[in-house]
Amino acid sequence: MMTPRTAHTPLSVDEGQVLLIDKPLNWTSFDVVRRVRFTLNGKKVGHAGTLDPKATGLLIVCTGKKTKSFDEYAGLEKEYTGTFRLGIQTPSFDLETAVTDSRDSASVSLEQLAGAAQQFVGKQLQVPPMYSAAKHKGKPLYAIARKGKTVERQAKEIEIAEFEILSFTPPDVGFRVVCSKGTYIRSLVHDVGTRLECGAVLTALRRTRIGPYSVHDAITMEQLDHALSGTKSDR
Repeated sequence: MMTPRTAHTPLSVDEGQVLLIDKPLNWTSFDVVRRVRFTLNGKKVGHAGTLDPKATGLLIVCTGKKTKSFDEYAGLEKEYTGTFRLGIQTPSFDLETAVTDSRDSASVSLEQLAGAAQQFVGKQLQVPPMYSAAKHKGKPLYAIARKGKTVERQAKEIEIAEFEILSFTPPDVGFRVVCSKGTYIRSLVHDVGTRLECGAVLTALRRTRIGPYSVHDAITMEQLDHALSGTKSDR
């Protein structure tokens, strides 16, 4: 497996590069790809593993010849930290859509919460949420969901290796999850809320690790712009 570029390694445009990027809030994964592609005058660029716009953290971007490495990175284990709120439900399982149901969660204890989380550790089937980029007959599910429609989705096997409750200040919960490729954390949070019979929605999410690669070694968009602009001006 190739060594990705961090803030301390040189950028090679001609041979391509594997970039570790700390994706900022409200950027889509394609926004990052588009910025890199524009700066490199249309060179081939892509990412391995989508992050939602409201999620931050580690995004692996490949350029040039290194785009052949996508599969090496896409299948790696992922680690996330984040927060969710008990007592509410939304169609998107996060705060991107309006709250449609509220329930009393005051009786939920830390012990119950931790116990519910542990019940999801291991291999299981998970249905992609309607508000996701998963495809149905060639169309992303979120496009169908925004029209107020719901379609049947096929469950896929995922694995939760670790699910740790980091903090609990009712109704808000801090957590850490280590999981396989294809896991929807929003769906996991929704399922925990269902198990506790009070509902829950994701309120923040950050990808901290992909396989052996940590967000602590990633570069910011500002550092990326500086590195790519410098490379472009040298040609």
